Amino acid sequence: MKVVIQRVSQASVTISQEIVANIQLGLLVLVGIEEDDTFNDIQWLSNKIIHLRIFADANEVMNLSIKEVNGDIIVVSQFTLHASTKKGNRPSYLKAAKPEFSIPMYENFVNELEIALGKKIQTGQFGADMKVSLLNDGPVTIIMDSKNKE
Repeated sequence: MKVVIQRVSQASVTISQEIVANIQLGLLVLVGIEEDDTFNDIQWLSNKIIHLRIFADANEVMNLSIKEVNGDIIVVSQFTLHASTKKGNRPSYLKAAKPEFSIPMYENFVNELEIALGKKIQTGQFGADMKVSLLNDGPVTIIMDSKNKE
């Protein structure tokens, strides 16, 4: 699984001109799922995301987690995170999992984040044409891959 995590002071997801998710202080998490991803990938990423110390403390040092600042999270599926651009100019998405595998994995990922955070996670809609709006705070953007645990 690959994720792009953005610390935001505001983010929203709109589908067909209707806002389906909206947060203030928190994280916007874009997630891409591969066929060989497992529940272990979900658990590792969920744990890392919830405990990332990327929010400012009283001294303006990034020392607090999403949980410690009582922030919110929006998770948006994004198969394009698995784009391969090795050949030509048209990206290939062969590594991205098909919906029959990725939808349950996506739902499990959201569920694990909810358990770890202790509150509801907002989402986009899997496979929908979404308009994602955000105000990146910092800017802070972190990319993680459960297959490359650095």
